[in-house]
Amino acid sequence: MDVSEAVGAGGLADDRALLGRTSTAERVADILRTRIAEGYFPPGTRLSEDGIAGALGVSRNTLREAFRLLTHERLLVHELNRGVFVRVLAVDDVDDIYRTRGLVECAVVRGLGQPPFSLDGLVATVAEGEAAARADDWQGVSTANIHFHRELVALAGSARTDELMRSVLAELRLAFHVVDDPRALHEPYLVRNREILDALRAGERTTAERLLARYLDDSRTRVTAAYARAVDARTGPTD
Repeated sequence: MDVSEAVGAGGLADDRALLGRTSTAERVADILRTRIAEGYFPPGTRLSEDGIAGALGVSRNTLREAFRLLTHERLLVHELNRGVFVRVLAVDDVDDIYRTRGLVECAVVRGLGQPPFSLDGLVATVAEGEAAARADDWQGVSTANIHFHRELVALAGSARTDELMRSVLAELRLAFHVVDDPRALHEPYLVRNREILDALRAGERTTAERLLARYLDDSRTRVTAAYARAVDARTGPTD
């Protein structure tokens, strides 16, 4: 699907202030990454160079460099003679994302050291998710859940790990935007986020890691199956 110049201008012009006086491709990429993660540009969307460059007030060369960065992060794909599109994941991609998450997130919890842990960020994201659920805002629950896992990884105090997980979780949301029942996808994990938080509050790092590993295994099974069904429904029967 195409995003017209009018839509691009209406949605992105407000983000121009984020660029400040030191406009860079990295900052443009940050804005577009956030918009992709929020579902503003759904998987399969063709991105208009003219519309986005005009809305953000940047040159086409700067925008193309931002596109290149996001292509490297596997959020965009360039199709010869057609343009740049938000990537549509394969089912195997979703499975691989969860394997990566398991390796990184469990290692972070395992390596936390001695309690007490700095948990203010996790506390805020659990409250964010529960408030979104009370408001029946299941996309908001999804966003809060992503925030929970980013805050969990941030406990490692590693900028490199933070950057890795930012990219991995943004890619995962490409799958979430295809599934048409976000409540069924995300509601079961509200309680489990709180259980992990409670274990870390109690200084029970081993328990928290066990809960997290089971959580990620269950989520991988649920999300992969839901995504496969959604992809099948979109493509329809084949001969």
